[in-house]
Amino acid sequence: MNWETEISEFKNYLKLEKGLSDNSIHAYVTDLYKLVNFLNDKGFKEGPDKVTLVQLKDLMDWVNSRGISPRTQARIISGIKSFYKFLLIEEKVEKDPTALLEAPRVGRKLPEVLSVTEVDTVINAVDTRKPEGQRNKAILETLYSCGLRVSELIDLKISNLFFESGFIKIEGKGSKERLVPISTKAVKEINLYLSEYRRTLKIFPSHEDILFLNRRGKKLSRVMIFTIIKNISKKLNIAKNISPHTFRHSFATHLIDGGANLRAVQEMLGHESIITTEIYTHLDKEYLKDTLNQFHPRS
Repeated sequence: MNWETEISEFKNYLKLEKGLSDNSIHAYVTDLYKLVNFLNDKGFKEGPDKVTLVQLKDLMDWVNSRGISPRTQARIISGIKSFYKFLLIEEKVEKDPTALLEAPRVGRKLPEVLSVTEVDTVINAVDTRKPEGQRNKAILETLYSCGLRVSELIDLKISNLFFESGFIKIEGKGSKERLVPISTKAVKEINLYLSEYRRTLKIFPSHEDILFLNRRGKKLSRVMIFTIIKNISKKLNIAKNISPHTFRHSFATHLIDGGANLRAVQEMLGHESIITTEIYTHLDKEYLKDTLNQFHPRS
């Protein structure tokens, strides 16, 4: 059994059967190659069917010695387990060496969240006197208004804007489509961007339907969105670690804090499981105590 062949087929399995995005597949394969490279360094020349639990534990001991966080260690183990689950399904191995491999316990990490005032401050800090300023303001309004992932934002198409109905169509993870409401504020900023900046660009062929473009008329990269936000937060000297995902977290948190139905928020975020959405219900202990005192018959 050959590592390269099996990893190539594993990638096809993740894409075609699991419907994962290219970014997710890349993450799985990157973690899997940590195992391959570790075994190569140890002089192991066999295929994946010959790997033992002892070797896997040795890998994780090595990973732990490098000071890698428990959360990252758990992710690496998850990727390796998924690979061997695939090999079992395809009947390429008879035993799963990862069956008794335990992942480190990790606490649920609460995402960084901006207050409504902080969101307004960040968006208003965009310098619209610069040529790309209105574009950047529209980007931030869209991230916060719709709770988009950065990959969904950069792939957003003009043909998927239904402003008259108050919705945009998003192509999310695994090519799953969903309709997300969009605020009148975001609509206003997008329309200003379309009329003031985008129409002046010489658009690169095949990018005509992409909403947010760089100065060369091409689709923006993920890195560029991060850079835009980092530059603004640096300008404002904000202590919090702000990223495009911060606006998504803030979107969800503000909705739930305002009393929104968890199932509706799940639908808007495009979460496959409502368990993922529940991370935003990080209510403080005083609120929980007050709720118990107010509603429980024994209180």
